[in-house]
Amino acid sequence: AEALLGELEARVQEVVRASSWWERHGVDCAILALSLLALPPGFLCLRSDSPLVFALGITILGVCHYTLTVKGSHLATHGALTESRGWSKVWTLFFVEVCTSFTAEYAKYGHVKMHHGYTNVLGLGDSSTWRLPCLNRYVYMFLAPLLIPIITPLVAVERLREVELRTALRTLGLISLGLYSQYWLLLNVSGFQSPSSALACMLITRSLLAHPYLHVNIFQHIGLPMFSPDKKPRQIHMMSLGVLNLPRLPVLDWAFGHSLISCHVEHHLFPRLSDNMCLKVKPVVSQFLHEKQLPYNEDSYLARFRLFLQRYEEFMVQTPPITELVGLQ
Repeated sequence: AEALLGELEARVQEVVRASSWWERHGVDCAILALSLLALPPGFLCLRSDSPLVFALGITILGVCHYTLTVKGSHLATHGALTESRGWSKVWTLFFVEVCTSFTAEYAKYGHVKMHHGYTNVLGLGDSSTWRLPCLNRYVYMFLAPLLIPIITPLVAVERLREVELRTALRTLGLISLGLYSQYWLLLNVSGFQSPSSALACMLITRSLLAHPYLHVNIFQHIGLPMFSPDKKPRQIHMMSLGVLNLPRLPVLDWAFGHSLISCHVEHHLFPRLSDNMCLKVKPVVSQFLHEKQLPYNEDSYLARFRLFLQRYEEFMVQTPPITELVGLQ
């Protein structure tokens, strides 16, 4: 298994070394910069009396919000935006705490250390934080995503009990800066007349892509093989068995990034690669896994959606069965 992973790493690194800075980091940085530059037109569109222009403003702000919070935070947390450790820290604080209203420390611990280090290992990186057994399938799949903008900062504040005071104060300050900035801009640039209307607009824009965000997070791991902590397989088997790619979806490719949509297997094998580089090495990874007769899971968004509605109790309520791979632990 170690030899297999080493062989794959050598092939991928060959592609990376032959790639320019623009391919390694520039494309994704440009998408994030464009999202920041699109914010002023979005706020100005909300001044319009025209329903179409107003809806355009909501769409711009909603898509930009998810591009900055999902794509930006994900890449920054993995250190995939820059090769500078100092700037990587700055971007993590900006995208995770200011834009996403979450805590950078827990994002790194929960996502990078646990989810990536123990992908589909029960009780560690098994995506169980996304399970809410108290909700039925229709409430969970259709209504629960609308609460994500409210739940996210509340969870962040709860997690602050586990960090030192200085870090907690920094996080609270940056989260407050991000939330108040949007609120202030809606009142003073977009011309909202009341605090309640501005808060409602914040909720709408921050919920615009909440449904696919929740769905993608469960579709790509839950329902696939799960492993016990004491018998987890080697990395290449764990990632090829426990991760699934969705097809290219233009809006989600832009807002969430290739590494969360069509290149999730590649991302789990090489988490420090940017979205654009995950897309570039995708043919190398898929060819290698097929050559070695290893799984390369792919399915459509609609097929996974139907599957989760049909087997919701099995996937999201009951404890998943453990997969044992004889000789591969």
